[in-house]
Amino acid sequence: MPENINSAHRIDGKQRAAELREQVKVAVARLKNDHDIVPGLAVVLVGSDPASQVYVKSKAKQTAECAMRSFEHKLNAQTPENELLDLIETLNNDNDVHGILVQLPLPNHIDEQKILTAIRPDKDVDGFHVINVGRLWTGADALVPCTPFGCLTLLKETLGDLSGKRALILGRSNIVGKPMAALLLAESCTVTIAHSRTKNLPERCREADILVAAVGRQEMVKGDWIKPGATVIDVGINRIDAPEKGEGKTRLVGDVDYNEAEKVASHITPVPGGVGPMTIACLLRNAVVACCRLNNVKVPSGL
Repeated sequence: MPENINSAHRIDGKQRAAELREQVKVAVARLKNDHDIVPGLAVVLVGSDPASQVYVKSKAKQTAECAMRSFEHKLNAQTPENELLDLIETLNNDNDVHGILVQLPLPNHIDEQKILTAIRPDKDVDGFHVINVGRLWTGADALVPCTPFGCLTLLKETLGDLSGKRALILGRSNIVGKPMAALLLAESCTVTIAHSRTKNLPERCREADILVAAVGRQEMVKGDWIKPGATVIDVGINRIDAPEKGEGKTRLVGDVDYNEAEKVASHITPVPGGVGPMTIACLLRNAVVACCRLNNVKVPSGL
């Protein structure tokens, strides 16, 4: 396995997320002082999935810390689809709500795509509406999915100009893989999307200056899959048993074998503490951007 003399630089997503939240706080204060507007974010949770509950609680806490309005709607898992659609329509028409997020996954009896399409595109802070997807791919202003935007922020702050770099995205989901490809194309990267059926996958990965792993398989990417000196962004969050911590204990790992990869890459995000913290910070950023656009106010520089 090729190795660097030194270990890779650890990209601190937690620190960068804290900085972005501070920028959001400043923007929120200016909107309040200059225009008497307070950005409002509505989060809808259907059911009692434990991971989703923790995530929604964290979103509400950080929204409040940024002096934004937080609107939480918790519905039971048996809520009919039409009731959820009615709630979304109410939020669409509420002038105090500038961003709407429906926490995924939804119960099986609810059509996820129908729900996402019901959200007004200009309040779609998750960036999943087909209109925002189309805007992103055609280079128009769009609300961009939070995790890919967070990845791009980390990449640009780490590497500066991305123009001409070869990027490989491992994963083709609508949430990360595809929007990540669009964002990197817009930065003039040469982009490849790889997935479970890609032939000679390790070889394809070794061609990349930038490797974004978002496939959902624990430590799938080994050190010898990585081009020496490449930058690795690990989007994966996988919980595995950790008997070394005690009986029944678990720990989080990414889609990249960190211990191997850090010996080859020049820069790498850890799990946890890498991409994860950026997701909520970018959600708050999107809510402020949506608020500005809905009120014909210039989006503050830095966001």
